[in-house]
Amino acid sequence: MSTTTLAVLVPLLPFLGAVAGLLLGRSAPGFVRPLAILPTLAAAVLAVTVAVRQGGGQPISTATELTPTGSVPIDLSLYIDGFAALVAVLVGVVATCVQLYSTAYLREDPRYPSYAALVSLFTSAMLLVVYSGDLMVLLVGWEVMGICSYFLVGHYWETEAARSASLKAFLVTKLGDVPFLIGLFALATDAGSFRITKILGTVAAGGLDHPTLIALLLLAGVAGKSAQFPLHTWLPDAMAGPTPVSALIHAATMVAAGVYFVARLLPVFAASAAALVVMAAMAAVTMVGSALAALAQDDIKRVLAYSTIGQLAYMTGALAVGDRGAAVFHLLSHGAFKALLFLGAGVIIHAAGTNSLAAMSRMDGLAKRIPDAFWTMTIALLALAAIPPFAGFFSKEAVLVAAEQTATGHSDLAPSAAGWLVLIAGVLTALLTAAYAARLWLMAFRGRGAAAPDHGKEPFAMTGVLWLLAIPSVAFGLAADSIADWFDGRALTPTLATSVLGTGAAVIGAMLTYALWQRATAKTAAGVGAAVAVPAAVAAAESAAETPEVAEVTHDHPAVPAGPAADPGKALLGPLYPHAADGFHLDAVYDRLFVRPVRAAAGLVRFLDREVVDTYVRGAGSGTRLLGGLVRRAQTGNVQSYLSALLAGAVVLAIATAVLANVNAGS
Repeated sequence: MSTTTLAVLVPLLPFLGAVAGLLLGRSAPGFVRPLAILPTLAAAVLAVTVAVRQGGGQPISTATELTPTGSVPIDLSLYIDGFAALVAVLVGVVATCVQLYSTAYLREDPRYPSYAALVSLFTSAMLLVVYSGDLMVLLVGWEVMGICSYFLVGHYWETEAARSASLKAFLVTKLGDVPFLIGLFALATDAGSFRITKILGTVAAGGLDHPTLIALLLLAGVAGKSAQFPLHTWLPDAMAGPTPVSALIHAATMVAAGVYFVARLLPVFAASAAALVVMAAMAAVTMVGSALAALAQDDIKRVLAYSTIGQLAYMTGALAVGDRGAAVFHLLSHGAFKALLFLGAGVIIHAAGTNSLAAMSRMDGLAKRIPDAFWTMTIALLALAAIPPFAGFFSKEAVLVAAEQTATGHSDLAPSAAGWLVLIAGVLTALLTAAYAARLWLMAFRGRGAAAPDHGKEPFAMTGVLWLLAIPSVAFGLAADSIADWFDGRALTPTLATSVLGTGAAVIGAMLTYALWQRATAKTAAGVGAAVAVPAAVAAAESAAETPEVAEVTHDHPAVPAGPAADPGKALLGPLYPHAADGFHLDAVYDRLFVRPVRAAAGLVRFLDREVVDTYVRGAGSGTRLLGGLVRRAQTGNVQSYLSALLAGAVVLAIATAVLANVNAGS
């Protein structure tokens, strides 16, 4: 079978699995799990086969005209280079792990059939984005992911939190998609085609008439999809969905799509130095702000959500300095350890009965109850903190090296200002990342208080997936030299200067957090005697709203002592803590700047529609009824009245005719 045929099957198999799952979910429930796992697993195997055959060599490109348009043609095309081949493997592997994990995590969920089908459709859409060689076909996958995220985030639709989160995710990403679509049409108009190869050829020949405008329009869509400032606010709220969905969205689909899109079309953005500086500034603000916010979150999943925003900002920063190899390298590395972090968090929530770090910090021995999650999450958090030799160290260093080379003038791919922005923000974020990673680990696994509940060993479908993802989280960075050949050939290995800066910052952040945690623990222990045992759900509600998922997938809430939690984040952030916990009040700012004016405008339109437009409509009807009433009065049914009226009318007409005749004769 040809490589092209195999590549076509990669997105097609999950799509067929999704259709079959939706059709057979109720009538044949026994087929739901096989239809969820087997097509996705087969797609992952075929993606690996395509990657091996592509081998980082010449891109595989084929196309057929989908439909004549009369102007810019739309082609059903594939374009598989080293970037596409490896990203497709990541998508397939993570999606398979999520489907396996979900069979145990949501085993009692009555809506599991539709959930599994939507995850398969989500996977198919992302694979279409990865392999597509035509921007309009790519847009189809881009939008299908948006609607799938709406349904999956709103999985627990009975609750207000899930409904609001799904709607917010949909609307915020659509806000970015409007300029994105305009940018796509402008780009295709200048290039005369939606084909990626022809667009890149046009860029190389200097054929873009408005490169800055096009780049900024496309960047708006990327900011929405990849949750970058200022369109990042939807992602933390999206934690209202099931944890496996969070793993899929954050690690291998949706938010990764924006970064991947820029990597594919980087020459378009590089044609405008202003666009690269804007991208660098966006990345710098996003990575620092999200890291500060992560330090103040109590919901374990919201910590990881803000972490994703920051890591995506690293990738965006690498693209802003012109190194798409470093960006996609970090995308692949991050996909492995972030999927592990979310799925591990699901095990913790499942066992602890809460998503609150404050409640977990009052439990003793949680690490011993769930050893698989403890060890694998420790690995993933070390990778997140970029501690050598874990995968995150090598990929994050590749970003810092690219920024350092641009800042010092050793690379002419981007302005030096972009390099300095990314480098300074990247080193600061490395410190903050290690700090919130250490905080999460200490509060979740080193709690002190009542014994953590023991519900026995977690299902193998959940723990086995964790160990599978732990392998690339440890070893993927060692492939930096060989991975470079699949990309643009630029070295991805760390340098001494950036290694000292990045690792030193991470060590300082982790040690400072540990010291502050010890001090906070000592202060908390002094007041333990007065603590009273209350349900964990009540204790968690003091500091974080329980997500709808907690009540669905966890065991009974254990009894833990209420009281202050040993949170080093409060000491680290000081007076900034409440503002960071609320996401720096961006939702409130957007509410005042956009939501309230739009609602006021909608109220005005409603008033005009009801009181002005409807008045004319009602007036037209009333006038017709009045006229009809007058005419009805003349219809008496008396023949003599009719004849009298006819005679009177004839007399009037005769008199009028005579008068007009005399007037005309006199003139």
